[in-house]
Amino acid sequence: MISIATISPILTAVARICDDIVAAISKSNSGSTPRPGEISLAHHGVLFLDELPEFDRRVLESLREPLESGRIHISRAARQAEFPARFQLVAAMNPCPCGHHGAPSGRCRCTPEQVARYRGKLSGPLLDRIDLCIEVPAVPAESLQQAPDGEPSQVVRARVAAALVRQHARQGKPNAQLAPHEIDAHCRPDAAGAALLQQAAARLGLSARAFHRVQKVARTIADLAGADSIAAAHVAEAVQLRRQASQE
Repeated sequence: MISIATISPILTAVARICDDIVAAISKSNSGSTPRPGEISLAHHGVLFLDELPEFDRRVLESLREPLESGRIHISRAARQAEFPARFQLVAAMNPCPCGHHGAPSGRCRCTPEQVARYRGKLSGPLLDRIDLCIEVPAVPAESLQQAPDGEPSQVVRARVAAALVRQHARQGKPNAQLAPHEIDAHCRPDAAGAALLQQAAARLGLSARAFHRVQKVARTIADLAGADSIAAAHVAEAVQLRRQASQE
């Protein structure tokens, strides 16, 4: 994909970083002859979008198809083209236009209407396709010079690699690529987990797509824990991540 796009000056890193709405995701897909854009150049890599709500709504909605199918269709007057676009989407956004909503300092001066308008730039169908939503609070000044918490990267990498081996041994592909009928076969929780998932789906109003994605996330959490079956604790963690995404 990068070779096809070399006729335009574009970065060739595996991690595609877009933080300027002028450099829209589909910029390289303009013109009479379709060419790979950022979402195709990030194929089998990471696409990082900073300040997600600041991107044009049309550009954001163009992510829906590749996030679902791993491919993007481009139609022009002269011809049509299809490009691969199976990427890992990582996005970041502020909680409000000024960035201080919910901060203990009370510096935020945004009105509820401004906050709602800012977050409303992300459509429900797009959020439906984002599996994990993590709130990252501001780090206190006294913690900046301390040693970071958590496990070393090597330990996490080994656990992720073991989980991936487990997934390929079970179904021949990563959990993220499971089709709906495969989800029923490989991502069915135990009785307690199934009951919890049903309650969460009713309470949060999960769509069919979100329901299946919660199942896949729960299956991945169980794989990371080395568990053969999906327990209620795995479902609860997956639902919590989906609940946070729904609240955004």
